[in-house]
Amino acid sequence: MTDAPPEEERRPEDRDRESRRRGGFFGIVAIASALLSGIVGEKLAQTLDSGGWLELAGYTMTAACAVICGIYYIPPALRERRRRRQQITAVAEATGLHLAAEEAERSMVALGSGAGGMAAAEWFSTNESGLRELLQNEKPRVDTADDLARICDALEVWYLRRYDAEALLELSDFLTAVADGCGRRDLAELAAARAATAFRLMGDVETATTRLGISDSVATHSRTAAALTTRRQVERALLHLARAERSPAGNDREEAVLNARDRLEDARLSRPGPDLAAEVAIQINLAVVHLYQQDAEGALDQLRPAVARATAAGDVSGQAHASELMGVAAWMQGSRYEARRWWQHAEHLYAEIDEIEGLARCLQHLGSAEVVAGSRERGRELLEQSAVLRGSESELLTQYLEAAREPTQPPEVTEEASHQTAVSWIRRLLARLRNHFRH
Repeated sequence: MTDAPPEEERRPEDRDRESRRRGGFFGIVAIASALLSGIVGEKLAQTLDSGGWLELAGYTMTAACAVICGIYYIPPALRERRRRRQQITAVAEATGLHLAAEEAERSMVALGSGAGGMAAAEWFSTNESGLRELLQNEKPRVDTADDLARICDALEVWYLRRYDAEALLELSDFLTAVADGCGRRDLAELAAARAATAFRLMGDVETATTRLGISDSVATHSRTAAALTTRRQVERALLHLARAERSPAGNDREEAVLNARDRLEDARLSRPGPDLAAEVAIQINLAVVHLYQQDAEGALDQLRPAVARATAAGDVSGQAHASELMGVAAWMQGSRYEARRWWQHAEHLYAEIDEIEGLARCLQHLGSAEVVAGSRERGRELLEQSAVLRGSESELLTQYLEAAREPTQPPEVTEEASHQTAVSWIRRLLARLRNHFRH
């Protein structure tokens, strides 16, 4: 005979059935005890005043009744009290988790928008560690899986914004554990796609490609299927661009860029329904493809409608990204005044939503432009501000800082340097993809 499963592991209907059976049994015991108590009471009334052995027998029967009642009534009462306390604790924990998920999702939606973008950034800065602790301490259950996934979605946006690939990979591992524990293939699909993004940001293109294949293999037909298909297509495009970055100029680079463009076109076809912000994200990535191809006019054809759509959607982050690339395209065309104007506009937008990485890039663009124009002191100030915000110096930033600090002829920004700027930018995955690929 096998042991019965522990109380907390039984299904609710099994526990109810057991409770009813137990209640029926103890109801019979209660009736019998009551009858016994009545009989004993009559005898006690007759014997307690008699003295001698009858008095002793009466006290013995009273003690026996007390023991019988203790045996049959007290343990079930204690178990029932413990069960109710566990239920109350579980409900309280689930309610707290749900409220945390609601607040995290609201902040995620606001992040990068004109409506509370700065407040949302502050909220994540304050609450990130608490959310991580909540995930680490919460045991995945079927009834809490969706709330756990929503918290992971919100943190993904924050980590992409901070370019924190390791934290993103930890989120993927946690969501995989939730998916395995709850039998949720849709969450497993999302977790694998998230891991692909993390590995790409780490520079491990091959492992990223493998994780995308895993995401494909467990794909479902759930309500998030179309969004996840779009996410994989965009991720594949970014992987092709990463390969292009590593390839020398020539056929290999051109082929990788063309593959990226094809994947983005597929993403546009698979995106779920009319979605302004999703279209903005895809158009911005297509613009980057054109910049890789040194096709500034083709990039502008994508960026002009992207700016308009982002403005209509209240998507300040999307406006800033598109405006920044408008500046890159204008610079490639030799329109340096217009390029500075776009970068100043993008700088203002990034500052409005506290998007530090984008702000640092724009300061680098503007500082480089000042150095090229011969304003070494002003250029040095802007470039040093960029380095402080980033916490490090890129190769191109170092090149211009050296030019700004030395009384030599400043270098011209060649087409290859403009290409490097676009490449460096695309490696920081667009945070605007966040609202369209969450669970």
